[in-house]
Parts: sequence; structure tokens; C-alpha cells
Amino acid sequence: MKKLLLILTFISFFWSQSTVLARTLSHPPIPEESPDIEKVAIVVLKDAKNEQGIKKMIDQNPDLQIRHTFNQALNGFSVIGKQSALQSLQKIESVSSVSPVNTYHVHSDDNIKLIGGISARGYYDRDNQRLTGKGVKVGVIDTGIDYNHPDLRRSYGGGHDLVDNDKDPMETKAAGGQGTLHGTHVAGIIAANGRIQGVAPEATIIAYRALGPGGSGTTEQVIAAIEQAIKDKVDVLNLSLGNNVNGPDLPISMALNKAVEKGITAVTSSGNSGPNIWTVGSPGTAAKAISVGASTPTMKVPFLSIGGREIRLDLLQGSKDWEFDRSYELVDGGLGHPEELKNAKGKMVLVERGELTFTDKAVHAMEAGAEGIIIFNNTKGRFFGNLDSGVPIPVAALSKEEGEELKKNINEGRLLARTNIIEERDILADFSSRGPVTSTWEIKPDVVAPGVAINSTIPGGYLPLQGTSMAAPHVAGACAILKQAHPEWGPERIKAVLMNTAKLLMNTEGKTYRTYEQGAGRIQLDQALRAETLVLPASLQFGKFQIADRLHEHSSFIAVENISEKTQTYSFSVPYKAQGINWEMPMTFQLNPGDKKKVEIKMSADPTLLKKKIYDGYLLMKAGAESIRIPYLYVLEEPDYPRVMGFGLGKGDKPGTYRYEVYLPGGAEEFGIAMFDSESLRFMGFLDWKRKAGKGQLLQEIPADKLPGPGLYLAKVFAKKAGKEDWIETYLFVRPDGQLGDPEPSANKRTTQSK
Repeated sequence: MKKLLLILTFISFFWSQSTVLARTLSHPPIPEESPDIEKVAIVVLKDAKNEQGIKKMIDQNPDLQIRHTFNQALNGFSVIGKQSALQSLQKIESVSSVSPVNTYHVHSDDNIKLIGGISARGYYDRDNQRLTGKGVKVGVIDTGIDYNHPDLRRSYGGGHDLVDNDKDPMETKAAGGQGTLHGTHVAGIIAANGRIQGVAPEATIIAYRALGPGGSGTTEQVIAAIEQAIKDKVDVLNLSLGNNVNGPDLPISMALNKAVEKGITAVTSSGNSGPNIWTVGSPGTAAKAISVGASTPTMKVPFLSIGGREIRLDLLQGSKDWEFDRSYELVDGGLGHPEELKNAKGKMVLVERGELTFTDKAVHAMEAGAEGIIIFNNTKGRFFGNLDSGVPIPVAALSKEEGEELKKNINEGRLLARTNIIEERDILADFSSRGPVTSTWEIKPDVVAPGVAINSTIPGGYLPLQGTSMAAPHVAGACAILKQAHPEWGPERIKAVLMNTAKLLMNTEGKTYRTYEQGAGRIQLDQALRAETLVLPASLQFGKFQIADRLHEHSSFIAVENISEKTQTYSFSVPYKAQGINWEMPMTFQLNPGDKKKVEIKMSADPTLLKKKIYDGYLLMKAGAESIRIPYLYVLEEPDYPRVMGFGLGKGDKPGTYRYEVYLPGGAEEFGIAMFDSESLRFMGFLDWKRKAGKGQLLQEIPADKLPGPGLYLAKVFAKKAGKEDWIETYLFVRPDGQLGDPEPSANKRTTQSK
């Protein structure tokens, strides 16, 4: 079966060429939304109002109805009404913003030892109690919790269901494939206390079910959960959830910042849209929360050895280990249908993602007698996935590029593959989202923690899962331990000590990851408990420089506090001198026990000498025997990213669907996929379209019946913002059977233009 080839190559065009193409690929405006469509929105007020005051605000408009009022996490309310009525709210002077409700999804024991969690149990609090999280309340906003699980019964301290609006936060029971287990898994990493133990096994879990069947929920449900957690006075709050919008001012990010201001240490996952820059998503963008990326614990990673080349395999969650002691022939298995696997017995099978679930492909390969199956992506880059049920052969994943190269080699002759097992740890997971945050240029994630192959509790048992969802609760558990050790510490100090004592990670080539990839590094709880100095803030943003500025000077202040019982000497190293950058660091100074000093770090830049758009690194401060690294970042002008990039289209993982991915770094006022006849360039309709698309990655499934009739089409993938339109062109071939296939070789034209 033919594969779908939609890799995009970016080619620069002169203005004249863009103008001509824009004229020939002329499409009508994207369809207007009906003003009668009802939507839900979050309304943020400039000042607090009571429920009566809010009711009075909207009484004049019968097309609006209040759903929830918020006075803890936000000053505002959620409302449902017609589009025209919601727009009228923007004109009210007391309204700060009106935001459409987004959908949030779950980011689908060596690990605890690695972060120093086992060592932490040898430490004691001021009452001579072991540090186990005892007396600390950790709120978990997620899919609920199986509070009957034997490892969680002692930790469970009650909760709330914001989906069904009751006090029973039990996980969604399996029904029609919509059952959930994510919240139970997250809770176990934090505070399991039975057959397995979490980071803080005696912490109290307060569960908030804000994500319902299938693991998704709305903005208002998550904000309502944050609101309730503030009322419940939890000490730590974990949100292993998110969307792909990279922006600091979404309502959930604002609500989390408010929770921190009220004394709650908020921890959130950075997202699973890596490894590209700008992929961190809300609420991982919240400035005051601790945003967590994912690293690997100690793992035995399989590599295929083919012709002297080593190719890393990513095992799907639920797969058995990939352990082979001899070479096997690798054969092409198409999409994994039974009729495509007749030659699979005793061999490894390579199949393309799409049309069938991962489990269906694996079962078909197993029934055909295959020894193992490798699934390669059908859109650019790598992926990670889960098996729905156990399969007795190993199942691994590859990127589209690697898979297509192997498939080409198979078609050229017999291909033998040998397995090598290499031990890895402290490597950033490919899926871990990277920063920085758009518009504020904040460094996110703040830290990383193990998030690959993490074994924890699920309803009825145990299961290893991966994702930044699994990394965040490691940090939440560490925060509970630190809160028990230092009950007077607020969120700022807990966040700072974890960042000040983190371990910087390096990639497989021995290069330190960028600040916006790992933040301060991988947490080390035992080091945090032994810390003798605090530096706040624990990371620095020096803002945005303009080419027009002849010399830009910036000062940042940090507070250095001696929390030891002895006098400490502090000194700073001068950072590596990049061309056009000059630093002025504080002089050496001493602090007595308990003393604090505010010091200034000056940096000046000549933008005319700067060659890159983003500059980052780590400032080094010697504090007695300790070394504290402070991540910093600054940018030159607005990064010149296109409005649309990274488009890919492939078959969905369910029959009768297609899945497209596209990245909108700055969001878009209008986004669309316009289809044109390949010969006449006549507009044929929109494959999909959206208004006010948020910043970040857009992932969308579309039914196969939305495809046009058979033929060759030129697709224009465009995004408009601030009067400028960028677009990508790619050919799509719809076969007579209604399926997408390869266009003719001469038609493979991939371009990006702008106007």
C-alpha cells in the first residue's frame, strides 16, 4: 500500500513570486461562525465582584447565562451564550478579558532513587519524624483517583468531582473505551504507600476530578478545581494536564499564579509536544508554578544495529522488553493489515502508523508469527504511544524519517537487524516540551524529573506509563517532603531550592541542554534537603533587545540567603563572553547565618554585534562548598518565526479518520487548509478552518468523508495574524477508493511563502 508523503521543505521566495502565487491560489474568506452558536467563555474582571454584582452585569442580556463564579483562583465567572452576546461583554469597562473555554487533556522504583527520594527518608523533621510527607496535603487535579486501591487507601483524604459536581472523585469506569486511570497513576507517584511507595508515601492526597471520560475536561472545570483547592488549603497542587497553547496569560495559568500567591506550591507538566522549541503549553507556562519536563530514569534502551548504524527504538507503553540475542530479517509490513504480513513469520516487521490502532497492528503481527514489530510515524518526527492490552511480542516506535529510510533499504534487498542494549539515564525525553514562553520569554520548564517508563498505581493494579504527566508528580512529592521539613517555607522558597540544587543534564553528544529545554536541570531532593543557601529568583530573564537600540543595559536583582548555621562566602564567576555581550557581576561577599543580601547582576549588549535570536546559559555562584547555577535567557527582537510551520497529514489511528498536525508559533486570527484543483488552481473548498487559533501545536482529527473526490489537489495551509499571511503548499492525491496516496513524483512541490 502506498505511503502518504507530506514532508515539507521550506523554500524562500522573493516578494514578486509570493505575490503571483497569492493571486493564483486565491481562496474566499474562511466561513463566518453563526452568531447564534452558543459557546462557553471565561470572563476575567479587573476587580472582584460578588455573585449579585456579576448577576446584575449580565441581567441586561437574556442570551447569557452564568455557569460558575470564581473568587479565589480568579476574579470572574464562566458564562454560556450566543457569540454576539459574548462579544458584547468585551465592551464592559470592568471586564479585563473574555476567553473561550479550551479543552485540556491528560498528557498521555529507580526513578525515586534517582531524584534522591530514597535518601530523603533518612532525614527527619523538627519533631524528629522521618520525612515522608506526613501532615502535608497534596491536591491532584486530574481524572480522579481509585481510592479503593490498596496502595492509596491510607493516603486518600477526600476530594471533589468537578465533572459530575459531587464529592466522589472516583476515576471514570471503563465504558466504551472512555475509562480513565491517569489520576490514580499520578497519585501513586506522589504518595503510594503499599506494595509500591511514592516520593512522599505519607502525604495526604486530595483528589479533584476535573477531567472526565477519555481524560479531557474544560477550562472552567480545571479553574473550579483550583478554586476548590484554594478553599481546601492544600499545601501542594499537581496538574499533570495541559493543552498546546504557548502563552502566559490563559485563565488557567493566571489561576495557578493566584494559587501560588495564596501559599500553594503549584506543580504542572510542561507538555508532550517536544522536541521543538516553543512547544511548552498552558498551564506549564504559568510564571509562578513549577513547570516540569521529562527525563529518563536508568533504562536499558534497545538500538537496532543495521549496516554499522545504530537506530534508537522507543518502546510503546505496555510492550514487553525488546531483547533479542541474534539478528533477524526486517520486512515491510505496510500498514499492518493481515494480508500485508504473510511474509512476517520469524522476522521483525516494519509498519507505518495509521488506519489501525497500535494494538491491532501488534496483534496482526503476532498472529502472523512475527518476532517483533516496529511502527514508524506518518507525520514528521517521533511519537510515543500506549498499547490497549498486552501483546506477547515487543512493539517499538520510530520517526517517520527513520522508518522511510529503513523501508527504502528493505525494498533494495534483504535487510538484517541486530539488537544492542545500551543503558541510558538522565537524557531528556524527545516528547518533553521545550520553551521559552512566548511574549514573556520566561524559561520553561523550570526543572525536569523522570517521566519515562514510570511504574505506578492504576485501578485494579499497576502499569508503567510515560509523559511529563509522570514527571510532575515526582516534583510534587518532593515539594511535600520539603514542606514537611520546612513548614514555614512558602512556594517561592520551595521552588528555588529545587532549582538551586538541580543537576544539569547533557545530551548523548555530551553537550549541556539549553536552559529552555531543562530549566535548572533534574531535581535532586536529597541535595535540596542539605542546601545551605537560597537564591531567589532561581532563573533570570533579561528581556528583549531591539536592533535599533545602540546599547541596551539591563539589571536583574537576586536575593542570596544563608540558611546554614555558619558564615558563608559568596562569589560569582564571569560568564562566557559572547560577542556583543558584557557582564558586571557582584563582588565577593559574606553572610552570617540567617542573613540575606540583594545583589545586582548587570548585562549590556550591543545588538548590532549579536548574531543569534536567543542567548541563554547559566550563571555560576560559589556558595561555600556549594555551586549554584542560575539559568538566564534573553532574546534579540521578536524571533522571526513564520506564522505556520511543521504541517503534516496522515491517517488517524482509528479507521475512517485522518490526523493533521501544524505549529502556529504566534497563534493565528485565521487558520485554514484551502484545497485547489492542481491544474486549473480553482478553489475547491476548505479541508478545515479555525478562527482565533492559540499559540502552539494544533492537532486535529478529521473524518475521511471530508476529503474531496478523487484527484490531485494543491493544498494551501495558511495562517493570518496582524495583517500578514504565511502559508505552506503541498500536493494531496485522493485515490479512486477515497484514500490518500502518493502524488506523481513530478508533483511533489513543498513550499512556504509569506505576504
